[in-house]
Amino acid sequence: MAQKGWVYSPGSGGVKIPDHKKNQIKQRIEKFAAENYAGKYTRLEIRFRGKFCYIDAYTEPFVAEGWPPDGWPETREEMIERLRNTPTHLCRLLYYDDDKWGFAFYAYSSEKYELSMFPNGSFTGTPEEAFAASAMYLE
Repeated sequence: MAQKGWVYSPGSGGVKIPDHKKNQIKQRIEKFAAENYAGKYTRLEIRFRGKFCYIDAYTEPFVAEGWPPDGWPETREEMIERLRNTPTHLCRLLYYDDDKWGFAFYAYSSEKYELSMFPNGSFTGTPEEAFAASAMYLE
């Protein structure tokens, strides 16, 4: 007969992020991004919901000369403004403790947050490590 046992599930658990920690966490992420990815984004949006922290970036869009073609439903200026205000979803963090977070990468192929490992092979890490791993969308 098989015995029941505890199995670690890296995408579950977590605790609600304390309100008094949210501003500190936001500042950590913003400082890291400014020091390491300056010029790759125009602004960040960091939001909290329960045990999760979501990080989105906004970028200056590249629109080729001559675009859009005649008959396009919006002007070049309207298109640029729309793209400026469309976020690039980077990642979702799952809070366990100040320096222990789970990480879910935003997969545009499925339009879902997918459980991910940190580059060091661990399922937990810091918000800064998660930002660095998901900043590939800013390249």
